[in-house]
Amino acid sequence: MDEIINPFAPGAGNPPPELAGRAEVLHGAKIALGRIIRGRHHQSQILLGLRGVGKTVLLNRIRRLADGLGYQVAYIEAPEGQRLETLLVPEIRDILHRLSIVEAAKEKAHEALRALKSFASVFRVSFQDFGISVDPTPGVADSGDLSRDLQGLLIKVGEAAAAASRGVAIIVDEIQYLEKDELSALIVGLHRISQEQLPVTFFGGGLPQTAKLTGDAKSYAERLFDYPEIGPLSPESAIEAIREPIAREGAAIDHGALDEIVRATDGYPYFIQEWGYQAWNAAGQSPITKDDAEEAGRRALVRLDGGFFRVRFDRLTPREKEYARAMAELGPGPRRSSEIAKKLGKDIQAVAPFRSNLIKKGMVYSPSYGDAAFTVPMFDAFLRRFIPDYR
Repeated sequence: MDEIINPFAPGAGNPPPELAGRAEVLHGAKIALGRIIRGRHHQSQILLGLRGVGKTVLLNRIRRLADGLGYQVAYIEAPEGQRLETLLVPEIRDILHRLSIVEAAKEKAHEALRALKSFASVFRVSFQDFGISVDPTPGVADSGDLSRDLQGLLIKVGEAAAAASRGVAIIVDEIQYLEKDELSALIVGLHRISQEQLPVTFFGGGLPQTAKLTGDAKSYAERLFDYPEIGPLSPESAIEAIREPIAREGAAIDHGALDEIVRATDGYPYFIQEWGYQAWNAAGQSPITKDDAEEAGRRALVRLDGGFFRVRFDRLTPREKEYARAMAELGPGPRRSSEIAKKLGKDIQAVAPFRSNLIKKGMVYSPSYGDAAFTVPMFDAFLRRFIPDYR
């Protein structure tokens, strides 16, 4: 069929043509946004899930919801090795400049900009490129203690938003890459904002271990956040995500093809987009058949092996690759660390650093104490294909 009008567009964070099975999560976000902007308490949200389940897509949809409700939004992706302070300063600066346009908020926005100048200066955030054309306020957000100073800054931002009758939403993707002190400071600041009933809220997205990381950073985090789990789609929702975009283009897909794609993808949204894209291109005409879906599977794996899986594999050191391959040999699902060490023929303490490094790199998480599982669905099968001869 015509590849130009193919409705599927697999890619990191690309919005799917049909966002199926996520209505409950988006409804919860809309309620939270609606309450916070009215000065009513509601838990902030951190979306938890493996790679490829659509957390980034949902965060972008939440950003649009927030925009529509009158929020000023700071959207950040937390990369490895870059500090939260550096990421936040330019975003908050832009928010405060927009709030300062509102006549009723000019004074409070100006105060917040002075606090931001202090904050940026004490944490050595370079702001020459974007400019903060006010003098810092001595004694506000300038102690050098991140928890104390971020708390002070967020209060000033919240006061400016309240004066403007607006809300502020801070959205951080890949939150598991924040250092413990950054996460702790963010939690402390949000807790104080909640106590002051200021219209500032937070949405995050992270790998499954993020809930534990927030709890380790501050014990009261479980009361501050709601943690919606974003998993694979149900068979019904997966079928909807495949069939509806095809139907909107005036084409069809038969039941055998739908069943094959749902089976092959396990309902993971990223893989559904990849299989749908390849099935459309493999089909000579409508309807897309089971044979087309099987051909799509072959094409999809070639593309995933050369991109989605391979780029993650290439980030690993030789020892980390060895550990990951031993995990893959044991099959899908969580595996005991002792099992993996035994497969490697080594003492569990000797291989513990490799497991720890894989967790830090976001390749592995621990669903329960002593267990290890891949954060990337189907990564075990990729490793068995890519390194077929184990030991």
